[in-house]
Amino acid sequence: MNTWTRKLRMGMVGGGQGAFIGAVHRIAATLDGQAELVAGVFSRDWSNTQTTGTQLYLDPARLYRSYEDMAAAEASLPADRRIDFVVIVTPNNAHYGPAKAFLNAGFHVVCDKPLSFDLAEAESLAQMVERTRLVFALTHNYTGYPLVRHARHLFRSGELGTVRKVIVEYLQDWLVEPEEKRGSKQAMWRTNPAESGAGGAIGDIGTHAFNLTEYVTGDRVSAIAADKSTFLPDRMLDEDINALLRFRGGGKGVLTVSQIATGIFTGGSMTPAAAYGLGYGIQGLNSVLQSALNATNQKFQTEADQLGIQYAWKAGYDPRGFIAFLDSISGTANNNFVSNEPPLQKRLLNSFSEIQYLPLRKESIEDTGEFDRIRSRVR
Repeated sequence: MNTWTRKLRMGMVGGGQGAFIGAVHRIAATLDGQAELVAGVFSRDWSNTQTTGTQLYLDPARLYRSYEDMAAAEASLPADRRIDFVVIVTPNNAHYGPAKAFLNAGFHVVCDKPLSFDLAEAESLAQMVERTRLVFALTHNYTGYPLVRHARHLFRSGELGTVRKVIVEYLQDWLVEPEEKRGSKQAMWRTNPAESGAGGAIGDIGTHAFNLTEYVTGDRVSAIAADKSTFLPDRMLDEDINALLRFRGGGKGVLTVSQIATGIFTGGSMTPAAAYGLGYGIQGLNSVLQSALNATNQKFQTEADQLGIQYAWKAGYDPRGFIAFLDSISGTANNNFVSNEPPLQKRLLNSFSEIQYLPLRKESIEDTGEFDRIRSRVR
């Protein structure tokens, strides 16, 4: 039984004006009504932080000039006012500093992927988490979707047998032109090794594909042979990756990642072939295809179905497909979006009142429990 009488108090580092993923985090984290944003340092530019805070109706006293100031000031507040956890949504080179500061100040951390700028920083953070015993959640958000959970359940239950072959891809075309030279803030840091780190496309979207490969199959990759390519002149990081994978259990895999795949706005798929076969999309997740060796394929369709909405947003926390999801249901939901309607979450649920539940097992879409883990440690 839930005995909580308040929302979790969230702080944010990054995600100010001109940022991409910060707004997605804010929407996703607050959609189920269990958390609220109360403090932040949204940019290195103080005016940006002030503007963002004003637009988000935050108390000016809870806006900070640096993450160091924020960690110290929030730790000094009474327990009934300070943040419960912080969300870090900065470029890769600015993950470690804030994460270290807030862990050392006693705060739980939700950090965007990839974990850090390099391996040394990642190992240092792992040691800090072990020492502090605080929650550290890394937002590989696709793991929160109910169909991904179901696929993982099929493997872990033994229904699909041993993994033999995995083909996973994540393709985009938004960097087919030199957007970093045209003033795109998102392209500039992602193509700059001083901010992005050693990986370009592989660190930006390849991390999702690789994570899902291991998450769904439950098998770890033991060896990789990768062909990295950069096609545009003056680019210093990879734009395209083709890799062969070997799994500890003996299976083999192919991973393809690209941000210069002309004509593909964004899309991904994963097909793990085991004794009984399975294939489904990881981007959008609007269908799942389950088959047996000797059976006719049975296809289940969903439009971010009613069964999944609570689990997807809370478990995934940072669903990259969230904005596309809203677009896809706008035709259905527009009639519900009027001023006297219930809060957004109820409106969204109402819009799916006539959509049939998918025949997914409850145990296959259980919440990851990160919020519950934070709650259990917050007084």
